Amino acid sequence: MQTSTTTAPSPRELTFRAIVLGGIITLLFTAANVYLGLKVGLTFATSIPAAVISMAILRYLPGATILENNIVQTVASAAGTLAAIIFVLPGLVMVGWWHGFPFIATAGITMTGGFLGVMFSVPLRRALVVDTDLPYPEGHAAAEVLKIGAGSREGEEESARGLRVIVVNSLVSAGFAVLTQTRLAVAEATQFFRVGGGATEISGGLSFALLGVGHLVGLSVGMAMLFGIVIGFWIALPILTAHAASAGPIADWVGGSFKHDVRFLGAGVIGVAAVWTLVKIAGPVAGGIRSSFAASRARGRSETVALEERDLPFGIVAGGSLLVLVPIAVLLWSTIADGPLQGSALVLIAGALLFVLVAGLVIAAVCGYMAALIGASNSPVSGIGILSVLAASLMLVGLFGREMPVGTTQALVAYALIVTGIVFGVATISNDNLQDLKTGQLVGATPWKQQVALLFGVVFGSLVVPPVLQLMMTSFGFAGMPGAGPNALAAPQAALISALAKGVLGGDLNWAMLGWGALVGVGVVIVDELLGVAKLLRLPPLGVGLGIYLPMSVTLPVVLGAVIGWRYEAWAERSGDPEQAKRLGVLTATGMIVGESLWGVAFAGIVAAAGTDAPLALVGDGFGTWALIGGTVLFLALVGWLYGRTRAAVSKG
Repeated sequence: MQTSTTTAPSPRELTFRAIVLGGIITLLFTAANVYLGLKVGLTFATSIPAAVISMAILRYLPGATILENNIVQTVASAAGTLAAIIFVLPGLVMVGWWHGFPFIATAGITMTGGFLGVMFSVPLRRALVVDTDLPYPEGHAAAEVLKIGAGSREGEEESARGLRVIVVNSLVSAGFAVLTQTRLAVAEATQFFRVGGGATEISGGLSFALLGVGHLVGLSVGMAMLFGIVIGFWIALPILTAHAASAGPIADWVGGSFKHDVRFLGAGVIGVAAVWTLVKIAGPVAGGIRSSFAASRARGRSETVALEERDLPFGIVAGGSLLVLVPIAVLLWSTIADGPLQGSALVLIAGALLFVLVAGLVIAAVCGYMAALIGASNSPVSGIGILSVLAASLMLVGLFGREMPVGTTQALVAYALIVTGIVFGVATISNDNLQDLKTGQLVGATPWKQQVALLFGVVFGSLVVPPVLQLMMTSFGFAGMPGAGPNALAAPQAALISALAKGVLGGDLNWAMLGWGALVGVGVVIVDELLGVAKLLRLPPLGVGLGIYLPMSVTLPVVLGAVIGWRYEAWAERSGDPEQAKRLGVLTATGMIVGESLWGVAFAGIVAAAGTDAPLALVGDGFGTWALIGGTVLFLALVGWLYGRTRAAVSKG
């Protein structure tokens, strides 16, 4: 008698509906993150809210599994990280090379960098995910959310409750943003005043999105930004304005000093923070890469490999990486063709491709390790962008020198920004990919399927970035671009990166303030390390740099959100289910961000159609005092109500 054995079918994982659902979430969250990043210079992580939305929807469909939910969050997580390309590309408009965002070029830069980010991070999985005890805070958090939703009825109830929190908070956040556009409530207010022989300002904004960002980044980053505000606005700005006295309006006096001097002070701090991060992790990253290759050779001698250990084959990774270089070369040629650099096309393209490969591989390892230490959303990838554009610009200076016609310099600046944009895509996606792979490891997912899913996420995100960027430029413009109006979006990282490229290639970089910023950065690093030794609240140097570099109207609400989030977390620790309480707190903050950000995208369309920057205004400037008082009271009341709803939802659970 012959017996037969049957193999249980594999659970649903990389399914069509998971890709579609992840793609829809990616499109929405990418649009929100593009707007938020252009406004404040920060983006939010999308893995956890995507997992909650996925669970709430898939539980009504037959055969849904935790692995399928994991694929959805893997696809959607690309939204939180790929949108960071806006930290570079608006610079091409600011320097006058682009007059809009051509779809193919913008999507091509974003997509090729993202693809390389996936490929370069594949060989690092074993070293940085499996054979390590690195914390991966966001990877663990996303895995816990997926586990909660996969099992009991309680898990289903929590996912539905979490979805309700996101929806209600999004509606309130968007509703208040609409109110500010009517001018019945102020969006932000600034007061300038003299200090001795100089001047400074104090400003703040009523923004649910910025408040939510503060909750998510936490008290340590919030206090670091407050420290940066003190250094930049209440120490440096009064001193600098005193040495550059002006008889003009105080707003122009303060604003000019901030733009031309204080921002470069902050840039110096950010640069030192980035370099210090790289120095700290260089040894562990090198060891991790060696471990990865050793593990790969060991697996090559094995006949069978468990599903949970199967990455994309090395041949596909290597061949795919080389294949992506072809469209990159075409993009670079399109930048050079018929311009002053065409005669040097071969050298420029070959040098750029080598730079992308070498720098990309190093950056993939560095960013993956940073995500493992502090989470993908807190990793200082903007610092990587700063170092990349400096390296690319110096490479071009070495080839061409600095004494060049204006048109040639502009072309070189644009070329440096495009190369940096591709490398930046590598940085952001590798930063995210290893975080996702950690989540997958914790829930028993198949690595190669996650890697394929992230490639889909890169495609979806790359398709939505160009039209949203074009809409933002048409409706608001970017600070520093030709013809920018008073409501122009700050796009802080893009402004800094383009200024660095112009300064290095043009020879007029504000080296003095960068140098002072570097000294301040060294001091901040020392203070932060001493606080770590004393086991006190850390002050991340990058947060300090952002506090100096960004307008106070942007950073002060983030600081407030960090304090509110800290108080909520303290309450959550005392609740009956601290982990559930913290998860719902994260979703509370996420809803605040998503609502206002998506409304910002919609409002941009209204502005573009109406041809005015205040199409919804119902009152004039004379209503300003009432708008400030009434808006502030209403804002604080709504914040209290939303957090009260979340606490009530935790108590019911």
